[in-house]
Amino acid sequence: MVNFRAVVSAALLLLCGLQPVAAQDVTLSSPDGAVEITGNLLGFDGEFYRVDTKFGELTVDGSGVSCEGPGCPSLSDFVAEITLSGSAAMAEILLPALIEGYALRNGYQTHRNKLSGQDFEYLLRKAGGGTAARFVFAVSDTDQGFADLLDDAADIVMAQREVRDTELSAARSLGLGDLTQPARSRVLALDALVPIVAPDNPVQNIDLPSLIAVLRGEIDNWSVLGGPDAPISTHVPLEGVGVAQLIEDEFDLTGLPSRAQQHERLDALARYVAIDPFALGLGLYSQIGTARALQLGGNCGFGLEVGRQAVKTEDYPITAPLFLYLPARRLPKIGREFLSYVRGPAAQIVIRRAGFVDQAPERIALNRQGNRLANAISSAGDEVGLSELARLVDGVKEMDRLTTTFRFETGSARPDAQSRGNIEQLARDLEAGVYDGRKLMFVGFSDGEGPAAANRDIALKRATAVRDAVIETSETANLSLVNLSVEAFGEAMPMACDDSAWGRKVNRRVEIWVR
Repeated sequence: MVNFRAVVSAALLLLCGLQPVAAQDVTLSSPDGAVEITGNLLGFDGEFYRVDTKFGELTVDGSGVSCEGPGCPSLSDFVAEITLSGSAAMAEILLPALIEGYALRNGYQTHRNKLSGQDFEYLLRKAGGGTAARFVFAVSDTDQGFADLLDDAADIVMAQREVRDTELSAARSLGLGDLTQPARSRVLALDALVPIVAPDNPVQNIDLPSLIAVLRGEIDNWSVLGGPDAPISTHVPLEGVGVAQLIEDEFDLTGLPSRAQQHERLDALARYVAIDPFALGLGLYSQIGTARALQLGGNCGFGLEVGRQAVKTEDYPITAPLFLYLPARRLPKIGREFLSYVRGPAAQIVIRRAGFVDQAPERIALNRQGNRLANAISSAGDEVGLSELARLVDGVKEMDRLTTTFRFETGSARPDAQSRGNIEQLARDLEAGVYDGRKLMFVGFSDGEGPAAANRDIALKRATAVRDAVIETSETANLSLVNLSVEAFGEAMPMACDDSAWGRKVNRRVEIWVR
């Protein structure tokens, strides 16, 4: 019979965009002939028909009807088509590697064809030779990816920055849904913005305010940074691409310095920096090459080095997640399966091998927390004494810290983009029983501004809110099998100096400890 759940809820059609076809007359009939739906076929995704009828647009489950008419597609020879548009950096290595991994896991053969310009396609072929799916890559930049989505010319956006307010509003007005919601956006992989220099440059670290001053042209000589009396040759990504826009957003810049050398490819940027002893570049962790990353420091003496685990935990403060954005419409089944695959453990291995930071949780033992504990001891004072540090160590002894960490948007209690993805990931792990029989402790930390007792209370509220968000998202988890608790130590274990906004943001966090 016709799937009348779909028929009756025709108002939900905006959630079920199907592959467009030429509008033609079709008749969909139930097996006993008792029900017939006639109209123009607007789309078909291999499973569901979308038909314009006298009752309005209806979505009908293809497994329960037969189709007659010139517009009827072939159920057996259907080729799913998914168009991805946006970031060239994501299209170059990461997503092709994931498509190859998905195909290998599911018994498909892949064939890559070059299209016009930078565009290309991947054909997924069945063992018998028939084509099952066509992944089309429209390669440009993040801005164009969102433009294609709004023009109904793309199914998925590859983005190196978060969606902007104007794009959000336009998507809502076109019925594409709220692109900030978990079903509409996801972090595919992790990366980080990194200041880089040549290996023989004597400067070892830079604080973030000084880095921003270099980008603004306010510092133009290495002597100000503790180096030789020589002009700084600045190298940045090409203005207008996703990474450049991320830099502008992250550092509150109205544009990149006109005197800086701009690079379309970030691997080329790193190569230029690596051979110039007076160069300072801002690139991506995944594409450092032979250049050397500077440590991010502060006046209090704490230093933050970039590394895979530091990017995962956001202990390194300038993370650069890679996003996929999807409109509120239905993808073909193979597209939905691919999106499910890229969140799984097999895909995390592919992501890591491709040179990016994956999101698979890792454990960090207490005896590997040396620098953090040293920072805590050195910053102890009247308000946070050694007794509080002893309480901290006693609270987490015999436990491991997970790389799953939660941080918050500036001036907000809302988790940032990476942390929203962490909530989803932890909820899925709870549903899968990964932590059955274990204790998970959500531990809140704060910056050092204000009274220590108040900061501890705020940190506890944040830890409780994150735990509750994970529980709410874990709809099918048996929470009686896992011990979920909260604790807070406020400003007792700072990650960065509190003398800057970015340092305070790093210190405000909720960690997960597991036993």
